[in-house]
Amino acid sequence: MLKFLKGVVGGSGAGLKDLPYNIGEPYPSAWGSWTHHRGTSKDDGSPVSIFCLSGSSAQDGHLAAGRNGVKRLRTVRHPNILSFLHSTELETVDGSMSRITIYMVTEPVMPLAEKIKELGLDGTQRDEYYAWGLNQISKAVSFLNNDCKLVHGNVCLTSVVVTPTLDWKLHAFDVLSEFDGNNENANGPMLQYEWMIGAQYKPMELVKSDWVAIRKSPPWAIDAWGLGCLINELFSGTKLAKTEDLRSTAAIPKSLLHDYQRLLSSMPSRRMNVSKLIENGEYFQNKLVDTIHFMEILTLKDSVEKDTFFRKLPNLAEQLPRQIVLKKLLPLLASSLEFGSAAAPALTALLKMGSWLSAEEYTLKVLPTIVKLFASNDRAIRVSLLQHIDQYGESLTAQLVDEQVYPHVATGFSDTSAFLRELTLKSMLILAPKLSHRTISGSLLKYLSKLQVDEEPAIRTNTTILLGNIASHMNEGTRKRVLINAFTVRALRDTFSPARGAGVMALCATSSYYDATEIATRILPSVVVLTVDPDSDVRAKSFQAVEQFLQIVKQYHDKASSGDDDMTIGMSSIPGNAGLLGWAMSSLTLKGKPSEQAAPLVPANLAAPLTSAASNASSVMDTHSTVSDRAMSSMDFADQPEPGSPTSTDADGWGEIENGIGEDHNVEKDGWDELEPLEEPKPSPALASIQAAQKRPVVQPVSQAKQPATSLRPKTTAKPPRDEDDDLWGSIAAPAPKIGSKPLNTKPSASFDNDDPWAAIAAPAPTTRAKPLSLGRGRGSKTTAPKLGAQRINRTGSSGGI
Repeated sequence: MLKFLKGVVGGSGAGLKDLPYNIGEPYPSAWGSWTHHRGTSKDDGSPVSIFCLSGSSAQDGHLAAGRNGVKRLRTVRHPNILSFLHSTELETVDGSMSRITIYMVTEPVMPLAEKIKELGLDGTQRDEYYAWGLNQISKAVSFLNNDCKLVHGNVCLTSVVVTPTLDWKLHAFDVLSEFDGNNENANGPMLQYEWMIGAQYKPMELVKSDWVAIRKSPPWAIDAWGLGCLINELFSGTKLAKTEDLRSTAAIPKSLLHDYQRLLSSMPSRRMNVSKLIENGEYFQNKLVDTIHFMEILTLKDSVEKDTFFRKLPNLAEQLPRQIVLKKLLPLLASSLEFGSAAAPALTALLKMGSWLSAEEYTLKVLPTIVKLFASNDRAIRVSLLQHIDQYGESLTAQLVDEQVYPHVATGFSDTSAFLRELTLKSMLILAPKLSHRTISGSLLKYLSKLQVDEEPAIRTNTTILLGNIASHMNEGTRKRVLINAFTVRALRDTFSPARGAGVMALCATSSYYDATEIATRILPSVVVLTVDPDSDVRAKSFQAVEQFLQIVKQYHDKASSGDDDMTIGMSSIPGNAGLLGWAMSSLTLKGKPSEQAAPLVPANLAAPLTSAASNASSVMDTHSTVSDRAMSSMDFADQPEPGSPTSTDADGWGEIENGIGEDHNVEKDGWDELEPLEEPKPSPALASIQAAQKRPVVQPVSQAKQPATSLRPKTTAKPPRDEDDDLWGSIAAPAPKIGSKPLNTKPSASFDNDDPWAAIAAPAPTTRAKPLSLGRGRGSKTTAPKLGAQRINRTGSSGGI
């Protein structure tokens, strides 16, 4: 039984300390003598509904019926029946008057009549929503009549409430009783509280109190009549005033009219079973009902059905009532994605529905699901997340990205799929600005160091562009250590011409971070040799870069000559820099289509100067996975060792972090000691001369010219005594001319000998290219590729030839 509490409180009922809920404002309408209030939990503030019923004495008939309703609602559970949470009964005393109040707490709901006014639906959308609601109420009534052998007794508009997800639920169980059909000879009332039912809702046998006829009738006879009353009130838009109003059928849909008449048959035995009403395919099968029904039984569908459904869902959602989509379909879709029953295309529908929400609702309803999906093992889900990151990335907070999103995304850097590696790389355009300096320098740059020697040329190119774009988010020490080394030592020496062009453009876009000495001694010598590059686009960019960097040095000269104390220089004052930065941003678009959010990244005043050469490079990079590009990749690198890029043996996830990546203290093995992993063994004469010139250090005074030639390759030089534990690019950095202890050589092309395996790579001469082949099968050969070729000849010869 109910918990009965007696306490002396104020006459208004204030101070209900025993009720763990706060009572709020009442709704205008409720069933019977109950009042329906909004409420919240005192524990967590979650919303609830509180129903109150008061009486002057414990023997009040309304209180007895109310206690019956509370007991029934507590024990009967069904998805379409109101969920019971808590109840209590209090007696209040005001002077000589005492009053008893029953409080029943349920899930948060709203009267159906109020919700219909709030939604304001009309036409087809209204009829589809009514069909969905009637479908739910019919299931609840059928459950009571057919499964539980119970009679509700008063199904009508006021006995239906609506949840925040717009589901219809049945309540008002005060009259609910067992169906006593087995006792046909009984003359007493079967419904103890039938006097509470309005006369307009009573069928003729109930009006006459013919209990014998009622007991001989099917269990659904009374509630079938009530369901007919509900249908009339729904479509007429007015509360039923008298029984004769049921004859007015002008507002009833034609597809429902026949069933409506059967529900209201004058003969109880001929009334339609409510369970049969649900089978009316003509009325209940519409786009909204079918969509929600498919979502509710999603786990029973196969992968083909799911994929087909979710690909159609974005367009279908535009045709459905917007409020129902956001409050009903969106939570179902988010839940199915979180628990793995939805396919990857469902993410597209989720993001489209989420775009119709306000910023606050988007943060509460969509972002938590997206963050959870980053931990998914489904590769298709992860690819879809990265492809659409431009739609939700800006809504992610910096803390969320740094702590929860990035650790999962970063595993894609070392994935075996080149497509996933590039998507991961491009996602950093949006995520990197939200990362902490520690994450950028301790993790992200280590991954980028390996992607700069990736086997896919487009990934190497986009890595260079990304480095230039996130330079502003690095601290000054990291920029000094990374940028010049990454752009000049790797990008400008890449065998893929767009990668060399990207290196030149990235240098220009980040010019404000270099001082005049770095420009004159490290950047200009590396760029100027590309003015004779075999690729015309690279040559054009190089000439532009040389002019701009010379202008920077000239600015430095002018300020130094005039005695100006402000020696700040950079590209910010040079025309064309805006275009370079804009190109670096707009080039990082998603594969197959430009990013919808890419345009806002470039300010309006920067969009105009974009150059055609930049768009050409972007086009090459965005189509890297086509057959022609893959053929070029295999042609360029078929004869050389595989680069030291990160690998993964995990075929189902994002890949695993290997090679010490992620360990802040181990930078010696982060991949930056690979000097020329992508250099062709047989470059063209023009490219070979350019690469040889790039490897030459800056000419130093004569006193340093006699230093040993071993400084040509930084990998073989002795490490400086300073701690380079965090120096990602330190192992490939060009030796600074101002350090006297670094040996330099002004004649590198003629200083190597046969005992130095790096010398042939540093300055390849035509005579030394063929030399390893002439050595035959001797063990003294120093070059790996010719040795493998000799072994291949042996195997062919032993098998008798081809």
